[in-house]
Amino acid sequence: MPQPVLTPAIREEIARLERADIMVGIPSFKNAATIGYVVRAAQAGLVQFFPDLRPVVVNSDAGSPDGTGRVVVETEPPDYVERILLVRPTNKLSRVSLTYPEIDGTGGKGAALRTIFEIAAALEVQALVVVDSDLRSIGPEWIELLAGPILKGGYDYVAPLYARHKHDGTITNNVTYPLTRALYGLRIRQPIGGDFGVSGDLVRHYLSEGYWTPEVSKFGIDIWMTTLALNGGFAVCQARLGAKVHDPKDPGADLGPMFRQVVTTILRLAVANEERWAKVRGSHDVPAYGFERVVDPPPLEINILRLLSEFHAGAAALGGTWREMLTEGTANGVLGLAEQAGGVADAVRSALDLDAPGAGPASTASMAAVATGFSFPDALWARVVYDLVITARDQPDRLDGFVAALVPVYFGRVASAVIENRDLTTDRAEDSVERQAREFERLKPYLVEHWNAAAVAG
Repeated sequence: MPQPVLTPAIREEIARLERADIMVGIPSFKNAATIGYVVRAAQAGLVQFFPDLRPVVVNSDAGSPDGTGRVVVETEPPDYVERILLVRPTNKLSRVSLTYPEIDGTGGKGAALRTIFEIAAALEVQALVVVDSDLRSIGPEWIELLAGPILKGGYDYVAPLYARHKHDGTITNNVTYPLTRALYGLRIRQPIGGDFGVSGDLVRHYLSEGYWTPEVSKFGIDIWMTTLALNGGFAVCQARLGAKVHDPKDPGADLGPMFRQVVTTILRLAVANEERWAKVRGSHDVPAYGFERVVDPPPLEINILRLLSEFHAGAAALGGTWREMLTEGTANGVLGLAEQAGGVADAVRSALDLDAPGAGPASTASMAAVATGFSFPDALWARVVYDLVITARDQPDRLDGFVAALVPVYFGRVASAVIENRDLTTDRAEDSVERQAREFERLKPYLVEHWNAAAVAG
């Protein structure tokens, strides 16, 4: 278990605040342009929905040079809350912005949340709500949706239930959702969502947990929290938040490090929790709180050509590693698809004349229309992920390298999903995500069989 990381300055803030009933935590880094809106929405939600509780907003920042912390401290609650809603809070709302300390020399989102957890525990809060600092869609009701199930319903962990664009959330759609669902039998649709609610009891459980790796100090934190809640006997639900509008990322250009941190964490947790998932078959729904909303998430462009090209190039550079970390049949299937991806990438370049001087970027739709012949089967992808679970147990010291080698394969899988869903609405595209999750469940005996066989052979 990591030692408490609170600095003397943070301890002084805790002493000044003394206690709080409900807390909103906002991890950040260089978010001065967006965090003011997030803070105003959080303050309005605390006043409107929990006027009798002692509230505090805590910004855990990575030392942003753009004045993010100053924006937090200077952002006053919107005056309409009391004037229009006729709600007068019992207690004054405090705002705190601080620079979080690293954990064993590692900083990142997990380290920021570690500080938020320690402050929440020291203040003895009943409910902690955490929201991203780049949100453009948060409203005051998000605070009630994420804290209400804890304060009113006795839940400990409230996962977000977003309406996301069909091309958004590719790590969630292809890895964390289907694998978490198949392993532990619970359908947590957004197990790595950045916005969530945690009870005081679960906060203390997180702080007592000894498993805190460098990946957990970064983007591995979200799947770590979800997995510990599911396997620790805590009551879990989801909150319907509507659309999540934030700074979206192209998986081929931006998500490589996040993918490695999240996948390394979920694989190591799978190894550690084998006794819990080995006998689980099928899955069931998790309660959802809040009114179901009909929303149209903003569009997101994906560079399919980059994804296909990276997958094809990966076969030449990493084919030997793929054969080490995957079974023979799985590796052969992946290598065959990578070769096909190269041909499809060439066809896209040629058809759209992308190598011509002055050629601009092509749209997702135009690239997908040319690449219609490429498909990464659900069953093959499930076997890839399951093979990595076994490899994580048998070769733990090499796991970081294996997960890095998996990135081009993931690119191929994402390209296939984008191509398949090119003409579908976001609602219809959700059917393919559910189909893949069911395939993970159907093939779970493959994982159990190979896990046991590898154990015997070892």
